[in-house]
Amino acid sequence: MSHPDQVGEAPAQAVQARSEHHAGHAHGSALDEACRNFGISVEDYLLPARGQIQIVDEAGNLRATEDQGTAPGHEYPVPSDEELVRAYERLVVGRRVNDQNSALVRQGRMAVYPSSHGQEACQVAAALCLAEGDWMFPTYRDSVAVMTKGVDPVEAMTLFRGDWHGGYDPTKYKVGIQCTPLTTQLLHAVGVAHAAKLRGEDTVVLAMCGDGATSEGDFHEALNFAAVFNLPVVFFVQNNQYAISVPLAHQSVAPSLAHKAVGYGMAGERVDGNDLVALLAVLGRAVRLARAGSGPLLVEAHTYRMQAHTNADDATRYRQDAEVQAWMAKDPVSRMQAYLADRGLLDDAEAERIAAAAEDVATALRNGLNEEVEVDPLDLFRYVFSNPTPQLIEQSARLADELSREGNAK
Repeated sequence: MSHPDQVGEAPAQAVQARSEHHAGHAHGSALDEACRNFGISVEDYLLPARGQIQIVDEAGNLRATEDQGTAPGHEYPVPSDEELVRAYERLVVGRRVNDQNSALVRQGRMAVYPSSHGQEACQVAAALCLAEGDWMFPTYRDSVAVMTKGVDPVEAMTLFRGDWHGGYDPTKYKVGIQCTPLTTQLLHAVGVAHAAKLRGEDTVVLAMCGDGATSEGDFHEALNFAAVFNLPVVFFVQNNQYAISVPLAHQSVAPSLAHKAVGYGMAGERVDGNDLVALLAVLGRAVRLARAGSGPLLVEAHTYRMQAHTNADDATRYRQDAEVQAWMAKDPVSRMQAYLADRGLLDDAEAERIAAAAEDVATALRNGLNEEVEVDPLDLFRYVFSNPTPQLIEQSARLADELSREGNAK
């Protein structure tokens, strides 16, 4: 039997040993290295700047540096002129795609479409901040980001047309398939990042979600795993104020969703989600830090879903017109247009060229989705399992028999 004094000493010794172990580990960690590089404390690195980062205001004016919401270690230089013009073109294309897809739903050419009208700046910046070998895991609302990453527009819309498959090869574009289940894509993103790290690949993964996803268990599991294994993941939360019909105030009482990052030991940042310049700067920095080995980061963008959740939703039941009108004044397209024009980077000729390019994409979408697809009903069973269950075999045979009899009867 242990002596009573020894019983009392063991926990204290264990605590001291654990403390020394963790202190030694933290001293040599990538997190401490990042803090030293910025010349700030761990707390100042992890916590978001006091205000959201906004470089260009709602009227399209460049804000003074001291008014951009930055802090030591959280500074964001304006991206190059070439980057901004390229991003603006993708922004205009994204807006045209959103409007075209909404029209295709009304025409019966698409089964459903979750529009990102008003959130296009988030979508464009998310794709443009990544290198060719980086992965993106989008939500069902991130079609513009998927197209900006290089996926053919018609392929990207195949899922929403109602086909049984996602429409594109994820490994070709390094873009996960858009899916309706909430937050599952974050777990997929973390798994890909873990695999890339084990293989020694230079890969960053951008994991996209909405504000509603931060209330899901998968969100916690993904962030915790990414932080524990120091994975190169940027979690990008598009806070568009509503989880379908539930406002943010009924989802979380945290100071911001970006503040949730610190609980996992990762850095968080808030950015104006309708300011394309700030988004490019903030997401670009996050990707660079993740690639350098600083671990995962969380970026929260404040934006707004201007249209209904999907074409099956009636947004007037849970929000007021005045709220929508207030956000219209913060539109990312008109803001960026004004900023570039004031800088002398966008004249009438360039604006017309960009508009024509956007119309070409819309035309390709219309033509592609107007083509009738020959459907084989037996595909319902072919691609569920590599080894079909007895029930699926029986059901497939029954359907095949019915189709055969219908064909013979004609």
